[in-house]
Amino acid sequence: MNLPHSAAEEAVSAELAEVRPALAGPYGAALGGARAAVLTRLWRALAFEPLPWVVRREQGPDGMVLLLAGGRRLHGPAPDPYATAATVRELCLDGTAYGQAGRLVAALGVPHGDAFAAELDDSTASLALSRAGQPAVPEAEPRTTWEWEQRIVDGHPYHPNCRSRPGFTVAEQLAYAPEHRPVVPLGLAAVPASACLVSGDWPAGLRDGGRILVPVHPWQARHVLKQTGRDPDVLRAGYAAHPLMSLRTLSPVAGGAHVKTALSTRLTSSVRDISPYSVETAAAVSAFAQELCARLDGRLHITRTLGAATAHSPDLAAVLREPPEVYADAAAGERVVPVAALAGAAFARSAAWRAAFARLALSVCLRVLDLGVALEAHGQNLLVVLAADGSPVRLVYRDLADIRISPARLTRHGLPLPPVSGRLVDDDVAVLRRKLFGSLLTGALGATAGSAAAFAEMLAEAAGLPPTADTGALLHDPLPTKALTLMRLSPDAPGDQWTQLPNPLTAG
Repeated sequence: MNLPHSAAEEAVSAELAEVRPALAGPYGAALGGARAAVLTRLWRALAFEPLPWVVRREQGPDGMVLLLAGGRRLHGPAPDPYATAATVRELCLDGTAYGQAGRLVAALGVPHGDAFAAELDDSTASLALSRAGQPAVPEAEPRTTWEWEQRIVDGHPYHPNCRSRPGFTVAEQLAYAPEHRPVVPLGLAAVPASACLVSGDWPAGLRDGGRILVPVHPWQARHVLKQTGRDPDVLRAGYAAHPLMSLRTLSPVAGGAHVKTALSTRLTSSVRDISPYSVETAAAVSAFAQELCARLDGRLHITRTLGAATAHSPDLAAVLREPPEVYADAAAGERVVPVAALAGAAFARSAAWRAAFARLALSVCLRVLDLGVALEAHGQNLLVVLAADGSPVRLVYRDLADIRISPARLTRHGLPLPPVSGRLVDDDVAVLRRKLFGSLLTGALGATAGSAAAFAEMLAEAAGLPPTADTGALLHDPLPTKALTLMRLSPDAPGDQWTQLPNPLTAG
């Protein structure tokens, strides 16, 4: 299908001609695949999310038909909720074929659709740019965690906004996005200690007399701090760092603590700032997590939060935490791999390897949930430690900002409740299961498997594990996942919205 370029695709092409003309050809060649990748993610959402204007879904021998409000019909191939390959090249709305997600949403004419269509166009153009910058010859297996993270080119495996980066020019994506493999120069904002909230042990190297030196991402300095009266020109020179897959978290070139910076723009679904509350509770939650790990027989390590600081603003804050590598024995040949990278790793294509990884991940995360903590164990937060022979031996989890803690379950196991409140604390079983199942199952494991059939094999490993109060739901019930498209089409409904996907162990 010969499709006209969207405005976003044309804009990226024009900018590339100015800042990186050598990528113009590869970018044009990547557009077709990027369009299919975003359209495939959108079709998954249309097929499974509770969108108010979808009246009925009908499975047929040649795919699925959505009956829409007003009598319109949308036809596409049979959807696999756990597939990660870009298999959808076009969808037909009342007989008209659409090969671009943004144009389809615009044609649907649904509430808030125009803004979402623009995001989809941006995601498609940015994804093509990300793919265009990859080496033509396969490289050797990465040696470091940050190198693994920079191999994750396509972003979120199921979100249509997998590469949406509003507010980033092409030059800024090339300069800051991990898949383009830049080195990012962080600045330091000198803030009077009396005007800062600090949690944990803020290092001496980031202090200057009575001032706290807060690491600042250069995009944040240019686009946010300058507009709020903090001229980026007065920032001190900081240090060089490799961006990780979250883009705003970086690994210093010289080694040491990873730094999570504030980046006040919407990437995929969320604005990536750092709330003062998360800084205030960082040390307490980290200490609690270390006590929790003591119950896991060395199978789980949670990276410690070393320090957090904020100038009482979500726009000027930073969190320092241990790098995951500290939990791997390099002398013994161990290495750490983020779970999001497994789908592209040769060793993870083996069914036996995936089964061993599933046993480890399910046993550990179900045990932690039983103890009273629902981890947000998606492919970005969860990492696996591999032995020298490549076998998975233990897990590393990072970023405690969005876990859920059950006081009732903690009490049952004699664990103290950390001094936290608000959204982190919840005894509702549905909330706890959504947090873990929606990240680990319908996120990390599903994406690693890449299809419902392969995911069923991984999920079946739970049947042989010691049962917990949550195992039955995992084995028999529909599985929760965030309704990511519904959330983008519901700007007036804050917070997460959910849907249920067929459990591959029980689906017909």
